[in-house]
Amino acid sequence: MPDISILSDESLDDVRKMEHRNLAVELLERLLKNEIKAKFRTNVVKKNKFSDLLELALNRYKARAIETAQIIEELIAMAKEFEKEARCGQELGLTKDEIAFYDALAMNEASVRELGDAVLKEIAQELTRKLKASASVDWSKRESVRAAMTVKVRHILANHRYPPDKASAAVDLVMKQAEVLSDDWAAT
Repeated sequence: MPDISILSDESLDDVRKMEHRNLAVELLERLLKNEIKAKFRTNVVKKNKFSDLLELALNRYKARAIETAQIIEELIAMAKEFEKEARCGQELGLTKDEIAFYDALAMNEASVRELGDAVLKEIAQELTRKLKASASVDWSKRESVRAAMTVKVRHILANHRYPPDKASAAVDLVMKQAEVLSDDWAAT
């Protein structure tokens, strides 16, 4: 089946060959920003990661630290990495919600080393199941519901022996992730 993605190899090659290089940069910037919003709107970690990478590259270009041809190649490489990351959840066998929690937990490289992918996947699946079941439409506004969910997250991480020195940061990130996902959960 042909790749009809806006960031397909064929589309990116067409942009690479554009005569007006500055327009190619603007086009790539818009395409990447729109794709980040669309594909990672419910994944806090990946949305922030790709938004930051894009901003850094564009700031270097605007400061004339790199040439137009270089920024085009960097943005094309970023688009390819972006597409690869978007498929990552399928390869791990996780749902979109589960991969979002997995990414939040994997931010701590020590947890990846100590626990491994299998345990992080298990934690992400459990977090998704339990938080989704207890999330209410206004949970992020009601302090008692939010506190109960934070306790659940801490309990799940402790049960799986998530590194305690990084657990507090992980809980905060998981809660931010849950807030973003709760809008989707309320809609279903």
